[in-house]
Amino acid sequence: MTRRKLPSIPSLQTIIDRLPLIFPEGIEHRNYVIREMAAKTIFVMLYAGAVEEADHWLRPDQVTKMTDSQAAQTTDDERLSWAKLSLVPGGMKDVSGCWYAQNTREPIRDETLRSGLILTGAVIERAGLPTTSAKPRYALNREFAALFAEDLPEKRVAKKILEWQQKYLNRGSLARIQILKQGAVAGAEESGVLVSFPNGETRTMAVGPSSVISKAVIEDFAARFLKTPGVIFLSESGNKVVAKDDKLARSIGLNIQANRNLPDIILVDIGPKDPLLVFVEVVATDGAVTTSRMAALLDIAVQAGFNPKQVAFVTAFSDRRGGAYRKLVLELAWGSFAWFVSEPDNIVVLRQSGRKKAEKLFELV
Repeated sequence: MTRRKLPSIPSLQTIIDRLPLIFPEGIEHRNYVIREMAAKTIFVMLYAGAVEEADHWLRPDQVTKMTDSQAAQTTDDERLSWAKLSLVPGGMKDVSGCWYAQNTREPIRDETLRSGLILTGAVIERAGLPTTSAKPRYALNREFAALFAEDLPEKRVAKKILEWQQKYLNRGSLARIQILKQGAVAGAEESGVLVSFPNGETRTMAVGPSSVISKAVIEDFAARFLKTPGVIFLSESGNKVVAKDDKLARSIGLNIQANRNLPDIILVDIGPKDPLLVFVEVVATDGAVTTSRMAALLDIAVQAGFNPKQVAFVTAFSDRRGGAYRKLVLELAWGSFAWFVSEPDNIVVLRQSGRKKAEKLFELV
């Protein structure tokens, strides 16, 4: 029987460079699949020939046993010999220069593989193995492995990546990617970010991620979550007032003073019998609705004659998996909401107990 030729090995840097293109912003657990650990795991799988239909498989601890010196030995015989020896129980303990400590096999298995590459379809598991088996069980999806070929022209690489994404990434992930991509494009326009108001007017905001989120709040959030929305106040970072509708504000009893430490956006829903005032903080990096911030904003509304039950507080982020939300989630005030540009149909409710305390889960469903 003729031995199957091993796949070519790209440089580790090529894998590192292409992973963020294959898994753009919006992918769940993106860090698990674009970090160096993921790149090295993929490199070792290619090195050992662990690619779909080749009948070679990887065990996570093999990644910990790779060294720079071994990675430079690229003949088929050298690679197969290493793959065999690296699977010997207790073997290669004394090899110097290993990429990772032995106990790193757990994040490689649990994060990089199970919670990352397997869920995106980039890695397959060997069928028929008990969960307790120590046999190697992971291999690269054949089409995913082909994305790292170094002889492909740049345009061809981009085309193959897009084809793979459309085939293997689920609809929700693809939708999230497209939303974030559109926002990035809008934010890159030299002429600024054009915002369309519910009343048909438009304003241009300065280029930047905060402007992109503000645009989404006014054009998307307001339309989805308010019955008859209006924009009372819109500002940019640096306290620059982009739009202020004093007439609408006065009609609901609100006296806007731009120097009063107002939020980024004030919306109003005049659809209900009692208008709902919505204070929105736009967060690209910082500035969420915290407990103290909520108290300050509520004071503005109460002084204008609003009942606290007629006031809502929203923190708007680009993406639930982004660094800004992960950084600030513990600071968000109870009784407020969180909304994400990348998941526009959904909203996070930070429910605060009132006079009627919910004691059972069924009361919240």
